[in-house]
Amino acid sequence: MASEIKDLSKFRNIGIIAHIDAGKTTTSEAILYRTGLKHKISLVKGDDGGATTDWMEQEKERGITITSAAVTTYWKGHKINIIDTPGHIDFTAEVERSLRVLDGAVVVFDGKMGVEAQSETVWRQATKYGVPRICFVNKINQIGGDFYKSLDSIHKRLSKNAIAIHLPIGFEKDICGVVDLIDMKAYTYKDYADHELTVGDIPADMLEKAKNARSMLIEEAVQADEALMEKFFNQGEEAISEIELKAALRKRVLDGDFFLVTGGDGRGVIVEKVLDLVADYLPSPLDRDQGQTVGINPKTGEQEIRKASDNEPLTALAFKIASDPFVGKLVFIRVYAGKLSSGSGVLNATTGNKERIGRIVRMFADKREEISEIRAGDIAAVVGMKDVTTGTTICDPAHPIHLEDITFPEPPVSIAVEPKTKSDQEKMGLGLSKLAEEDPTFKVHTDEETGQTIISGMGELHLEIIIDRLKKEHNVEANTGAPQVAYRETIRGTAETQGKHVKQSGGSGQYGDVWVKFEPNESGKGFEFIDQIKGGVVPQEFRKPVQKGIEETLQGGVIAGYPVVDVKATLYDGSYHDVDSNELAFKLAGSLATKAGIQKANPVLLEPVMKMEITTPEEFMGDVIGDINSRRGRIDSMEDLSGGAKLIKAFCPLANLFGYTSDLRSMSQGRAASTMELHAYEEVPPNVAQDIIEKRNTK
Repeated sequence: MASEIKDLSKFRNIGIIAHIDAGKTTTSEAILYRTGLKHKISLVKGDDGGATTDWMEQEKERGITITSAAVTTYWKGHKINIIDTPGHIDFTAEVERSLRVLDGAVVVFDGKMGVEAQSETVWRQATKYGVPRICFVNKINQIGGDFYKSLDSIHKRLSKNAIAIHLPIGFEKDICGVVDLIDMKAYTYKDYADHELTVGDIPADMLEKAKNARSMLIEEAVQADEALMEKFFNQGEEAISEIELKAALRKRVLDGDFFLVTGGDGRGVIVEKVLDLVADYLPSPLDRDQGQTVGINPKTGEQEIRKASDNEPLTALAFKIASDPFVGKLVFIRVYAGKLSSGSGVLNATTGNKERIGRIVRMFADKREEISEIRAGDIAAVVGMKDVTTGTTICDPAHPIHLEDITFPEPPVSIAVEPKTKSDQEKMGLGLSKLAEEDPTFKVHTDEETGQTIISGMGELHLEIIIDRLKKEHNVEANTGAPQVAYRETIRGTAETQGKHVKQSGGSGQYGDVWVKFEPNESGKGFEFIDQIKGGVVPQEFRKPVQKGIEETLQGGVIAGYPVVDVKATLYDGSYHDVDSNELAFKLAGSLATKAGIQKANPVLLEPVMKMEITTPEEFMGDVIGDINSRRGRIDSMEDLSGGAKLIKAFCPLANLFGYTSDLRSMSQGRAASTMELHAYEEVPPNVAQDIIEKRNTK
């Protein structure tokens, strides 16, 4: 099948993104069924638990998507690579890395809830990467489902430029199809599982509404083209043909700030209309950035451009690593230019090492088909590449290029983990390193003071899943400690200090002497080292060791042992000894200067603060707000939702939020719900900081 479609304009690389439980995976299942890849639609939850894109055991048990799954399918002469992504905020990095390589996205909304917290997050991520989108309002056939209220919430919270291209026929359980505003026909079904849509006339009671909606659609479309706008003003909307209307709408969607909206039951035949929108309006690899990819030549530092063509030098990006129980390490790759062939030699532009490509497979979620090459614009997986991580650039050794890296937030939650038995010790280390290789927001390190293995992730659920996978996939039983907050340290003032290391007792001596100025760096900029040595007061070969000594000391913290961030260190003076100076002496001098300098520069403790959204019935609002205040939280805003519910937006320190989901359920009789994501690192109040420092220093 893959060999049939070579025309790049017929390729679609799309993601399905949404808030948790909006129905992304169900919609993906229906798409696979309608395009002939499946003989039945599997359930996400329940006895079936056979959703194609949710193939991990934890996904089947919990009914949520944890890892993004790639599936290739075909629709009306188009080849569509679909990536179904997680909705839970703890796995938002999966969405981030998928959007980096996708050309378009379908944003799914729960028609009962409209825009939710994670809907906003994935929308922002798609905007960051300039990914054009269409919107699908799911579950409007269920009690409380309302297409128009959901569309209104999109206008209020995401974009005014979201316009209906289809109108639902019926309401709630009576939903039976849509009116297509392009050809002004009704597409209906008797039951969502019908094999095909019936095309007919628009119901009489909807005709006026449909005409008004079409007029609005045309007014938006003609803004894409001045000649078309002139034609519209001079001759009226009747003069605009269907072909012109579709071309103008496509142009607007591809601009990335205009969004077509449809709705229906994501389990059913109506997803065929979603597939039509994907084929007609979302970009091909030729449409994104004019079919070009920009990177840096690592040899010259110059910018280079690659076109989306098989004839260009190979340029590709590894966007996901997965451990497959049958074939080993799978590396998911998007090829931007050239061809990636099995058996060919490639350059890992990130490490500078060369590798030979083994097997290449096209993924159908957990199933696979072996292929000989991945062509420009396509997505597939390679088996057995060694030194590859998320964001690695793979290219032609004769034409090196480095694409922009994918950046991920630092994980804010940590727990100590230890194997239950001695025999599990080695297996645990191996299992954790494999899981860390797959997931760039999961980190593992050993606490030097206690010798404990510490794992860090994006939230309690994230770490819970990691421990579960350790047990199920790597047969390791582990004990875990209580969740710990990943605090940071920084400075608010400036200090200039001397670091001098002199040792003269017997044998060859050691001498290193430096003066370093420490000052705050911009938030989020991290550590910056500036060399301002004039003349040879500190020889060139000793300056790197000074930097290393400073960096290592900052990692270990100064006031409470937490990493020091956002600091600028300027090396501006010093002295050396012809015989006794060496790299180690200057490294130790840098370390001594850091310990003294940070202490003098008004050091403070930083803590992760979470952005929260809580949906609660009005009667529990007072309790919820009081509880947030008691946790050192601050209320940002409150909004009215349908059905007497309230939306509370707040900011609260992560340290006070462990177990919050259970507490919220208790205080609201199980009727309130919350989501949270990392907002920023903020200064800890002095009284709280003192307690944290004392506890840390008495360990």
